Amino acid sequence: MPARPKQARSTDVTTAVAETLAWLERRGTKKTRDGMARYGITAKKAYGVTMGTMLGLRKKLGRDQELAVALFRTGWYEARIMASFVGDPERLSAAQMDSWARAFDSWAVCDSMCFHLFDRTPHAWAKVNEWAKRDEEFVKRASFALIASLTVHDKEAPDTAFLKALSHIEKAAFDPRDFVKKAVNWALRSVGKRNAVLNAASVDVAKRLAQSEDPAARWVGKDALRELTSAGVQRRLAKKKARPAAKRRS
Repeated sequence: MPARPKQARSTDVTTAVAETLAWLERRGTKKTRDGMARYGITAKKAYGVTMGTMLGLRKKLGRDQELAVALFRTGWYEARIMASFVGDPERLSAAQMDSWARAFDSWAVCDSMCFHLFDRTPHAWAKVNEWAKRDEEFVKRASFALIASLTVHDKEAPDTAFLKALSHIEKAAFDPRDFVKKAVNWALRSVGKRNAVLNAASVDVAKRLAQSEDPAARWVGKDALRELTSAGVQRRLAKKKARPAAKRRS
């Protein structure tokens, strides 16, 4: 099938954006908007559509990078969440990631982008290292939301990558801003649950932070330490460690 002319493609995207916004608007409710506020989700423009409802639309739209860019540009909260669902990780440039990260205005958009799209791009680890040093609240949060997301989705990443991430985590734990310290805590707990080696390293970091005189760092360390040393986590890690050995014997 021959490629469609650029003008036709532009028209298609414009129509798709209009149809998507109309679909979202019809399903928005004041109850959901009020609930967003209670969870600290701030957005200048929001219809009030639940995440479950948006996931249903995701299946219909598939991956479409041009549509993702156009949806994000509208500024609507739900459209930006949809952009994280439909963006193409192979076509998303590092520059586009930077542009979107600078525009984040809520933890929900930040985390959705990291968990559904950014962590699948070839630029993910570079952005972890870059954004950890940034000062903008949601850009910095994105570094640690990415770390947490990569522990789940990057099955091939070596332990050394996560050990380096722990150094970013330990430094950022002293940031008192809620949206940063909560993401740092999330990242620390996630790294520590990946395997036994990373659990030991994460527990060491958590212990140091828990003994800090700094309130933010102390909270990050104590909260993470509670989970990482829990019986449930230790049992799961022991099972993970035992599985490869069992396979070698079979």
